[in-house]
Amino acid sequence: MPSVGRAVAVLVLVAVAALVSLLGPSAALHDTGEARAPGTGGITFLRAVLFSALCVQLGEVFAVRLVRRVPGAPLDRVPGSWSAYAAWAGCVAALGLATVVANGNLVPRELSDLDIGRLYDTRDGRLALLEVNAFVVAALLARSRRPAGAALPLAAVIVAEALRAHPPVEDSPLLGSGLTLVHLTCGALWAGGLLHVLRVLCRWRTSSPEQAVAVLGLYARVAAVLFAAITVTGVCSTLRRMPADTVVDQLTGTAYGRTLLAKVLLVLVVAVLAALARRRLRGAGDRASAYVPARGEVVALGVVVVLSALLTAVPVPIRW
Repeated sequence: MPSVGRAVAVLVLVAVAALVSLLGPSAALHDTGEARAPGTGGITFLRAVLFSALCVQLGEVFAVRLVRRVPGAPLDRVPGSWSAYAAWAGCVAALGLATVVANGNLVPRELSDLDIGRLYDTRDGRLALLEVNAFVVAALLARSRRPAGAALPLAAVIVAEALRAHPPVEDSPLLGSGLTLVHLTCGALWAGGLLHVLRVLCRWRTSSPEQAVAVLGLYARVAAVLFAAITVTGVCSTLRRMPADTVVDQLTGTAYGRTLLAKVLLVLVVAVLAALARRRLRGAGDRASAYVPARGEVVALGVVVVLSALLTAVPVPIRW
């Protein structure tokens, strides 16, 4: 993607994250009777940046492996890497979230509010530090001769997020963490992988159209498995948060439920676009036309990532 297009893509992502951060909490909490925690918008924005950075870098590692499996692929004409930029953005976001933990899970207003000891003495603090350090290592590996090695520190970020989302006071926290681990991993590979695959397709669609379509086809086959895993873990996680007999009421009556409903509806749109792209890939006509619905799919997935960030910031529903 040209530098102008890259800048526009980044600005659009930041604008969506900022819009959801500003308006999302108020819309989700409207008439629910739930209290809005201080700094919900800022935390949503930081976590959206963190999730996006994770998707971009992990997805690129995944997509590069797919590209190398295509016979005759012009590997000397692959798009430039975004991994290092994504990792540093993730590091800044993780650092911002660490300052929240250092202030007792409240957004700090001045430096004197920070208690660095909380980062070493509490579980959330140690997880926050792990994420900061993991993104630093991932950024350094992105510029090394083996950028695929960044998958290891990125896996540490995912583990930290899974553990953070399910504290020990929760019922069966290890089960919840396991579900979140699979869900977040598959989601990052799905969204980030498609982004890099489309960048490859855009670069190759005129000079190496067959190889470009082949990369998209390889991705589509793996994406079907990722989607299945995301669906299963998402349903299981929802039933853990909201018992089956209360799901309908909580989907419209709680901030968590409303955000989850918006996310589910958007994922359904993504699934339709993915099915359309897959159909065009199998068709006898211009298979490169699959690029159009796939491009819409990656945009929708970007919004899903931001909604996922909002989901971590709104109050967890009470089990009735």
